[in-house]
Amino acid sequence: MSRIVFLNGEYLPEAEAKVSIFDRGFVMADAVYEVVSVLDGKLIDFDGHQARLNRSLSALEIGNPMADADYLAMFRELVTRNGITDGMIYLQVTRGNPGDRDFAYPAADTPQTVVAFTQSKPGLADSPAARTGWKVISIADERWGRRDIKTTQLLYPSMAKMAAKAKGADDAWLVEEGAVTEGTSNNAYIIKNGTIVTRQLSHDILHGITRAAVLRFAREAQMKVEERPFTIEEAQAADEAFVTSASAFVMPVVEIDGQKIGSGTPGPVAGRLREIYLDEMRKAAI
Repeated sequence: MSRIVFLNGEYLPEAEAKVSIFDRGFVMADAVYEVVSVLDGKLIDFDGHQARLNRSLSALEIGNPMADADYLAMFRELVTRNGITDGMIYLQVTRGNPGDRDFAYPAADTPQTVVAFTQSKPGLADSPAARTGWKVISIADERWGRRDIKTTQLLYPSMAKMAAKAKGADDAWLVEEGAVTEGTSNNAYIIKNGTIVTRQLSHDILHGITRAAVLRFAREAQMKVEERPFTIEEAQAADEAFVTSASAFVMPVVEIDGQKIGSGTPGPVAGRLREIYLDEMRKAAI
């Protein structure tokens, strides 16, 4: 059965969904996106992702053509039509199609383009990688400065991911001025003497929705949290490390640049945080 996707108010077989070559999302990467996980047929942290979508659109002065309730109804319809139990919904909103290529923004009344599709990922929450952990490499962070806006400008993170794969690793941690910013598509953390350390929010990193939930749950569990930069050397000397994202949830990191972290196996704090996160998110899913 063909996957059903959403395009500008219509539900279409994926082969029939077409976007103009002049759409600014295509020619300028002038677009923002969100990825919402689905567990047991329900949406995980929809409100958080929707709030960030609205923030990203506002930061780029892109209009929002749909209300929050309309996005929710559309996501649920896609889950139903595609029979998704576990997986993800990818949403993208572009500045639209001005009819030709131009660096200047199009007229304010140019309709935005809204695209959404599902990805079925059976057993998403039971990833074998969570039991073995990820290996990461470090690489210079050469992205643009507004990483807090979730744009579709993902070429450099893709290059970093491929650099990691070329070295037999799972991901890369990006480093700027001697400190880790984040992973290619996730927020980065270390744990030392029971304290969780992660970079503070700023324009330097994406304001992760999973990050916010995990830190909230950690504090509720009486875990100590420090929001500050840390170096690769500090990470290599940590007791544990992990990343968070909408699709990986809480993923242990067991090696950085070929050096084992702690015992070289997923640690108890990251494991407990993953357990808490999945349990609480399933309870709150809609």
